[in-house]
Amino acid sequence: MWRIFVDAEGLRSVVDGLADPWRDSGVTHVVGIESRGFLLGGACSVALGVGFVAIRKDHGLLPGSKVTARSDVDYRGYRPVLRMQRAVDAADRVLLVDDWAERGSQARAAAQLVGACGAVFLGTSIIVDQLDAGVRASLGRVTSIVTADELGDSPGD
Repeated sequence: MWRIFVDAEGLRSVVDGLADPWRDSGVTHVVGIESRGFLLGGACSVALGVGFVAIRKDHGLLPGSKVTARSDVDYRGYRPVLRMQRAVDAADRVLLVDDWAERGSQARAAAQLVGACGAVFLGTSIIVDQLDAGVRASLGRVTSIVTADELGDSPGD
């Protein structure tokens, strides 16, 4: 996945593909989960003309008042604690941007963080959607550039 950041035009196309479906949705902030979510989410927030809020995993620095949530088991078998500063409130409508959603465990934890701040979690924009239908339904609106099934069997990063 890191290779998409190498080519400027390719990256621009990916960011447009992530941001365009949300342009008329009233998004006020984008959140992104460490680490690729920082890059993609930050770029999408600029494309949408809204603010960006980082969601850190439990090991990184994050000053100030924050909310935390432990995710369900992710695709690696981990249950990371996610943390977010209290940078959104009831007036905000928040979009999660990320690269790949396998089980949706971290996306659901991100939605909890947004809700704990009183903001509205609109949904998720991802490059690759590998979610099953039940999980997808729990995440609000989900948009993606491609599904994992469309990729077929391909080598990893």
